[in-house]
Amino acid sequence: MSNMALPKLKLIFTLFFLQTLLTSPTSIQAAPANSNLFREYIGAKFKNVKFSDVPINPNVEFHFILSFAIDYDTSSSPTNGNFNVFWDSDNLSPSQVSSIKNQHSNVKVAFSLGGDTVNGVPAEFKPSSIDSWVSNAVSSLTSIIQQYNLDGIDIDYEHFSADPDTFAECIGRLITTLKNNGVISFASIAPFDDDQVQSHYLALWKSYGDLIDYVNFQFYGYDQGTTVSQFINYFKTQSSNYNGGKVLASFISDGSRGLSPENGFFTACDRLKSEQQLHGIFVWSADDSKEIGFRYEEQSQNLLATPH
Repeated sequence: MSNMALPKLKLIFTLFFLQTLLTSPTSIQAAPANSNLFREYIGAKFKNVKFSDVPINPNVEFHFILSFAIDYDTSSSPTNGNFNVFWDSDNLSPSQVSSIKNQHSNVKVAFSLGGDTVNGVPAEFKPSSIDSWVSNAVSSLTSIIQQYNLDGIDIDYEHFSADPDTFAECIGRLITTLKNNGVISFASIAPFDDDQVQSHYLALWKSYGDLIDYVNFQFYGYDQGTTVSQFINYFKTQSSNYNGGKVLASFISDGSRGLSPENGFFTACDRLKSEQQLHGIFVWSADDSKEIGFRYEEQSQNLLATPH
């Protein structure tokens, strides 16, 4: 080998070394993960709350989540993926969706599937088969999305008559199809700390987590009297469970469970923000917040809109 070839080899080796260094997982710095996303469920309790009642900070990304669309009929029978609107559609109608989006360029409107109960009966996930459920769900939900001019879906089933793998396939294929068809631009899931619930959502996450944009983890599902340090630990545990997901902090308006705004929720959020882990905040729900003047919605959005 000639001496002239040596500098060329050195250059090739140096370039190779630099490329390896740049593509090595240990050398990549994670981008700051804080987000100004604020989300609020609305319409489940029929308390005449309107989109326009809720304060909207122009410096946040704001998602309303209509609650709920359920694959049940009015006689409380399951319908195998044929979804009906069960939110307060008198006050939260298609024209009101268009109006709030026209007034606020930072607002998107989604809707949630399932929920806890329908007419006092547990709203179970109960498909006849994967293929038939997905086919019916894609058709019925596309119709609702187009009628209401909606942007995304949230999955909030809490009761199951199907195994985790069936749930994962049904929901995963549904989200895939709606996204591929350009019908929705984002999807979220809303699990909480219960063995049966977690087994279903973690199966979904394992198979289709790359299609799920946000994890609306119901941290208000933990006991009332949760402390700030307990909340942080719960948050880190669930962030590990839903590894790579944007897990949002959350509270319940009436303060009945979890870490309430009065007892340190915003302290916990400040701490997460300082660690670049505050991916957003969501609230259950506007229906109850109306009675207390939406004071915690304003505080949440101010926190999210303020650079750390």
